[in-house]
Amino acid sequence: MLPFVKKYNIILIVILLSLFSGCVSQRDLEYLQKDERTPKSFKEADVPDYLLKPNDELYIQVTSLDEAASNVFTTAGNTQANNGGSMDPYGASLVSYSINSKGYLLLPIIGNVYVKGKTLVQVREMLQDSLINILSQPSVTIKLVNRYISVLGEVKIPGHFAYAQEKLTIFDALGLAGDLTRYSNRKDVILTRNENGKNMIVALDLTRPEILESEYYYLRPNDLVIVKPLKKRVWGTPEFPFALILSTLTFTLLLYSYMN
Repeated sequence: MLPFVKKYNIILIVILLSLFSGCVSQRDLEYLQKDERTPKSFKEADVPDYLLKPNDELYIQVTSLDEAASNVFTTAGNTQANNGGSMDPYGASLVSYSINSKGYLLLPIIGNVYVKGKTLVQVREMLQDSLINILSQPSVTIKLVNRYISVLGEVKIPGHFAYAQEKLTIFDALGLAGDLTRYSNRKDVILTRNENGKNMIVALDLTRPEILESEYYYLRPNDLVIVKPLKKRVWGTPEFPFALILSTLTFTLLLYSYMN
């Protein structure tokens, strides 16, 4: 009987080791890990101004103190407005315009304006200067319409998401995707970004607090975030395979008894 007990213990140990070797600790599921409890501050990550590129879409709103003069610009923009823009009672025009492949923005009255590689502030100043001789004290508001990011991989809701805020962090993006799953590798998150016509790939570790001041903490339009899976699986109490272990042990004992 003693050899049987020893062999049984060996089999049990082997099974348990094989199961728990594939488990992962709770710490591997935490963001922004740090050992000390004292508060720590990080400088705010830099957010460079977005540079416009072909196929970007802009909402442009033009207002003026002279309503009659504003109507000249509004009437010229009616064709665009009918395709999805809207106009307010003061003669303003809120219109969506697309930058063509050569980097030009075609506007009513003003004509072609080269905006590729420029910031929204620079384009706003250019348009206001162009309208000084047309409208009385013109005011121009510009917003980027096509603010989208994609999140794929081990997230609960992978997909293509639109956002309106000026600043979007990588954690905001993961929130849009329903957060990471229990099988995601928080230490190996991939960010792909097109910069100056070149696609870059950056590996991010979401467990390190230093990411708060990283230049990749804030995402840019059209960024892609890919969350890789863990090589190990997480066993929680609700999903721990007790039935599998019990049936395996029972089958092993029956097989051993039959063979002896």
